Amino acid sequence: MINGKIIKGIGGFYYVDTENGLYECRARGIFRKEKITPLVGDRVGISVVDEENKKGVVEEIDKRDTELVRPPIANVDKALIVFAIKNPKPNLSLLDRFIVLAEKENLEIVIVLTKADLDDDNTLDELKSVYELSGYKVIPVSNKTKLNIDKIREELSGNVVVFAGPSGVGKSSLLNEIDSNFKLQTGEVSDKIKRGKHTTRHAELLKLDCGAMVADTPGFSSLTLDDISETELKDYFIEFDEFDNCRFGSRCVHENEPSCAIKEAAQNGKISKQRYDSYIQLLNEIRQGKRRY
Repeated sequence: MINGKIIKGIGGFYYVDTENGLYECRARGIFRKEKITPLVGDRVGISVVDEENKKGVVEEIDKRDTELVRPPIANVDKALIVFAIKNPKPNLSLLDRFIVLAEKENLEIVIVLTKADLDDDNTLDELKSVYELSGYKVIPVSNKTKLNIDKIREELSGNVVVFAGPSGVGKSSLLNEIDSNFKLQTGEVSDKIKRGKHTTRHAELLKLDCGAMVADTPGFSSLTLDDISETELKDYFIEFDEFDNCRFGSRCVHENEPSCAIKEAAQNGKISKQRYDSYIQLLNEIRQGKRRY
């Protein structure tokens, strides 16, 4: 058996990168019976059925360190959450959803703000103040001026990284800029609806010269928090940790409880009011069982 990593999956075929090359594989029927779907990023063992044509069968799937639902990728080290300064205008509620889902998987998070050359109204400074206060690294980039392209390469080096974010923010364009060997399809932003056209159709791990493997994934306009409870949500707003000394303890959800340290921190500017309001919005959505697609 040969060990490798699934770098692409399309229509029931899994493309496994091994020391002997790339194999096109089907998965054993036992996985379907056990309701296990191989994912991009899975470490697998395969048997070779046709060496000349590089055909094989996925026989084993190693235990996953992490597993993302949207995008469906396993064993990611870091999440680069990519949003644009404008065109399209950043949806901070959506950004916070991406952060929550990445925090749930205990991923290192870097926020990348593209199209920094279009910043003519201090949006960049406002976003940096919110998310740096919350404890996140924020890197503005511009393909046009080459701003901080080198810093993104440093973040990627040696890691398995997921590029996540809505359509039209320039994820594929940024990857093309980072590694000139890539010619990923990019799409303009619709003038009518100010949203990007989907150009990435499936999750795929791409090898970069810097030693990274990057998942360029389809963009999304909304994300649900189906698997997160209302008492769990606060754990994924990391800035709450410093002030989480409420007399209600772990039962406090930082909403209506009296003398809540989190509410007080949001009121006096030690926690971003925007982030706190986003937390309350997501808390209410979880309670009401809303589904947004």
